[in-house]
Amino acid sequence: MNKDHAIGFGLGLLTGAVIGGVIALLYAPQSGKETRQQIKDKAAKVADTLTEETSGVIDTVKEAVSEANRRGQAAVHALKG
Repeated sequence: MNKDHAIGFGLGLLTGAVIGGVIALLYAPQSGKETRQQIKDKAAKVADTLTEETSGVIDTVKEAVSEANRRGQAAVHALKG
């Protein structure tokens, strides 16, 4: 599985987990105040997870750009050589 498929799968999995969690909270037998607090807590967790995942994707993109730049410079140097 390539990186694009892995990222897509991860985002789909995360989205499904969030939707499932919200549905579970909405059908839970508890007060509205408790439900809103749980939703707030879950949203904070999701935001933290997204921040971590996004930073990982950014690092991967930076590495790919750096590698492409290095290869491009090597190709230019070889042509001048």
